[in-house]
Amino acid sequence: MSATEKQDVEMDGKDGSAGPAVRPRGSVAKKPAEPERFALLGVWAVLILVFSLAAPQTFPTTANISNMLATQVVLLILAIGLLVPLRGGDYDLSVASTLNLSTVIVAVLNVNHGWGIWASVAVALLASLCVGVVNGLIVTVFDIDPFIVTLGVGTVVQGLIYYVSDTMTISGIDRALSDLVLTQPFLAIPTGFFFALALCALVWYVFDHTAFGQRLLFVGQSRDVARLNGVNVSGLRRRSFIVSAGFAGLAGVVYAGTTASADPVSGASFLLPAFAACFLGSTVLRIGRFNPWGTLIAVYFLVTGITGLQLLGAQQYVQQLFYGGALVIAVILSKLVRSRGERKRRAQAALSAS
Repeated sequence: MSATEKQDVEMDGKDGSAGPAVRPRGSVAKKPAEPERFALLGVWAVLILVFSLAAPQTFPTTANISNMLATQVVLLILAIGLLVPLRGGDYDLSVASTLNLSTVIVAVLNVNHGWGIWASVAVALLASLCVGVVNGLIVTVFDIDPFIVTLGVGTVVQGLIYYVSDTMTISGIDRALSDLVLTQPFLAIPTGFFFALALCALVWYVFDHTAFGQRLLFVGQSRDVARLNGVNVSGLRRRSFIVSAGFAGLAGVVYAGTTASADPVSGASFLLPAFAACFLGSTVLRIGRFNPWGTLIAVYFLVTGITGLQLLGAQQYVQQLFYGGALVIAVILSKLVRSRGERKRRAQAALSAS
């Protein structure tokens, strides 16, 4: 048989027991449908239907839907930023403290020192980026586990928050910020939601259509292999921490506009939900990969369940149960998906070698 007539042989049948099927060399293998990547969407639709039937007077109303969309904007922005280091294989546990720092700086400068709201916002964002710079430098220069570094830096930031705020709640932030993110609805939905949606689209574009996003994925899969292929691994990791901190600072600004106040402890409550949304989002649409659209679906899936149960009379603790349970389940599913993917790659490599 000549080189141009050579053919690839593949096993036909799910169990591989049937006779070989001949596929011409160069033909494109059909990608598996993977219907499980839409499973969360199906469960979400069922939840909406069940709660709409169980609480028809309160759940499927315009006011409730608008409220659910608006209340999760801060969490969604925080989770989208957290995706960036996660894509590169790093954890950033300082994002909640960075969010709180941004909120407190806006309040302190605007209320206590009489600064203009936009100047206060600019300083808050700059301070947040500085946290990211510190995280990235310590992790890459000293080659320390980011889990430990960001936990320690986040604790230091929390101490600074207590110092700056004098451990007091500060209220009376300029209403211009609230008007921008909360009280100017479009189609009965606060503009903050559309802002978060635009950030989702931006991160999706960066992940899928830029060299930075593709190299970051490469680094997350194997830093050693990426380094051997000429990728600036340390530089990418530093930038990912800076981007994550910048998004956290932005989330803090939106939080300040949403509440028109700041206190030194409330930001901590966003850490677990943000990780739960990121890991749960990696089980939908792009299975095994952290992706912004999956994270958006996960955020609103979780709030749908929590809101529905609370409207049916569940106590406040159901929120912790939902977020904690979702994080554990999502991590397990992610592990199973990665293991299955690795087995598929090995099987394909063995088949190609034979």
